[in-house]
Amino acid sequence: MKRTIIKIDEASCNGCGLCVNGCHEGALQLIDGKAVLVSELYCDGLGACIGECPQGAITLEEREAEPYDEIAVMERISEKGERVIAAHLKHLKDHGEDALLQIGLDYLRENNIKLHPNFAEMQIAKHDHAGSGCPGSRQMSFSPTPSMRAKGERQPSTLAQWPIQLHLLSPHAPYLQQADLLLAADCVAYAAGNFHADYLQGKRLAIACPKLDTNKEVYIEKLTAMIDDARINTITVMIMEVPCCSGLLQLAQTALNRAKRKIPMKLIEVSLQGEILSDEWM
Repeated sequence: MKRTIIKIDEASCNGCGLCVNGCHEGALQLIDGKAVLVSELYCDGLGACIGECPQGAITLEEREAEPYDEIAVMERISEKGERVIAAHLKHLKDHGEDALLQIGLDYLRENNIKLHPNFAEMQIAKHDHAGSGCPGSRQMSFSPTPSMRAKGERQPSTLAQWPIQLHLLSPHAPYLQQADLLLAADCVAYAAGNFHADYLQGKRLAIACPKLDTNKEVYIEKLTAMIDDARINTITVMIMEVPCCSGLLQLAQTALNRAKRKIPMKLIEVSLQGEILSDEWM
């Protein structure tokens, strides 16, 4: 995928190693007296190392690179101690990377890793569901209410994560790991009256409009990363019968063709009145 990542001018690098110390994620090493980017997975592209370089040998560029993997970074730095962990998370907070910060905090909770309260950086813990980021795009994972179908009772939601719009979703969110993905056109849930109980339950959701949404190449890159990096199990594409909606299926097919892994994909087509016109594995 195309993203921002560091570029090192080898001729200007004097091998001082200050950038290596400044990269808590472990993306840089000194090799043969020069700083080298050893893993694109660990480079967040935020440029903390730039300020550490006295030679001006490090810049940022936009190019094709492996997607940054916050979970891989947390696994790597968790062995380096709480000072490094706290510095890394504060780095994310200072750069407004709320989604990545939430993934890091979730990793700490899920692995029962606690930082000493004496660290000034522990103010990041207060960010958990507050902070300066947009509340509408903050990542959350939660347990849906069990389905109730008795007459007269409210049908509860089976939604199990937030956000759901594909532009806002991080392909490396913990709740996507080995999940079954439902990729639904925006209008589907309004047409299919039993959307939650019959189609969403047990799946993670991404919604998009292939006609109105912009920058669809990003959608393809995210879906490809979900297949290869999050290792999702299946994709169910749910679209309306209108011709423009088939574009969502094309996006999913393109991502599946680009991905290294091959996973099953199902197509469900819904009529304007909510009837299921087709429901088949492709």
